[in-house]
Amino acid sequence: MFNTAFARNEEVVRPPAPWQDVPLTQWNDWRWQLSHRLNTVEDFARVIKLTPDEIAGLSAPEHFRVDVTPYFASLMDPDDPRCPVRLQIMPTAAELTPFIAEMEDSLSEDAHSPVPGLVHRYPDRVLMLVTTQCASYCRYCTRSRIVGDPSATFSRAAHDAQIAYIARTPQVRDVLLSGGDPLTIPQKVLEDLLRRLRAIPHVEIIRIGSRVPVFLPQRITPDLVEMLRQFHPLWMNVHFNHPKEITPEVSAALARLADAGIPLGCQSVLLAGVNDCPNIMMELVHKLVINRVRPYYLYQCDLVHGAGHFRTPVSTGIEIMEALRGHTSGYAVPTYVIDAPGGGGKIPVMPNYVISQSPDRVVVRNYEGYMSAYTQPETYTRHDPATCPACQRRAGVTDLQAGVSGLLSGQALSIKPEGFEATHQRDTKLELNSFTNGF
Repeated sequence: MFNTAFARNEEVVRPPAPWQDVPLTQWNDWRWQLSHRLNTVEDFARVIKLTPDEIAGLSAPEHFRVDVTPYFASLMDPDDPRCPVRLQIMPTAAELTPFIAEMEDSLSEDAHSPVPGLVHRYPDRVLMLVTTQCASYCRYCTRSRIVGDPSATFSRAAHDAQIAYIARTPQVRDVLLSGGDPLTIPQKVLEDLLRRLRAIPHVEIIRIGSRVPVFLPQRITPDLVEMLRQFHPLWMNVHFNHPKEITPEVSAALARLADAGIPLGCQSVLLAGVNDCPNIMMELVHKLVINRVRPYYLYQCDLVHGAGHFRTPVSTGIEIMEALRGHTSGYAVPTYVIDAPGGGGKIPVMPNYVISQSPDRVVVRNYEGYMSAYTQPETYTRHDPATCPACQRRAGVTDLQAGVSGLLSGQALSIKPEGFEATHQRDTKLELNSFTNGF
């Protein structure tokens, strides 16, 4: 491997080749890492043996932005174009080929943006895009339509509009900062955003979505962590796709965050050739929990341009979930989701564990295929919303996104597809004549 000793030995005396002459103090400086990112054929040719496909991807006009920190580039196998780290960050000719069903904005985030950069898809939480810049760029990026474009980044005026919307929308209790990567913006700007959000009374939880701990663990400095811990309850979702990404440097960065009381979750993307293997995913989730990171989501790859060659059948994800549930600790099992095209949000997908049911029993099966009957109670006093304090506190609140839960609670009798009423407005006179003439 290219830098096996570097990736496994915490007693590193100097950086890996070809950076072995760089002073270790510079190598460990996140600013140096950012200013020396690799992005050209010449840059990568010093590190790996480029394939014709990779050269074509790097040389294509108007390709999705390429920038890779020296640290993360050092994890690539120089001789193996199927290296799981290399696949995630090296452009190839495959990403230039359109595929059926691809979309520019597959999650319809723009349609759910009341102000630029703010996505309000779910009732009680919003996604706040604070930048379009990242430490390095994933080739399967769901926001490749804007991410990486320095001319499309969000200004102070955009941040003001986002925060103003949150402040005047009391149902928003949870704000997720993303982008781009929030940990790439100046620390003073990030601190200001967090302080302004924390000043809004109805904002209970603030989350940060970041891949900086993976691409640039040197950025997780004691100073940054001390700043973040001022704004609890603060959560962070990190993004690992393969166990090879969890190095001693990454473990040290995660430990700093966890020691500061920041709960860590991991959002992975199911990628062909990278982690579409039950054993790889098992190794990844085990390494995550060792580092106090809770596997949170396993995403089906989105329908974005450039990601077609990363897509797997949904059955692959279900097979992985079958291999995890019951075979390892429950807290090491993520939720496998499809982020529904068109803005439907995250939909959990899993194997079927309920085999059948009657009023008396439910037949279930476990991960081994063992089936048993669970006996239903003979008597059950149903929950009464009229005497429930929590229900009374919600009385009078109209939930426009109640969905299926609203059918169960009696808020609505049906959910109708668009055009349903028009489709079923029959010409009754014509139908009657047709019926009569038939006899």
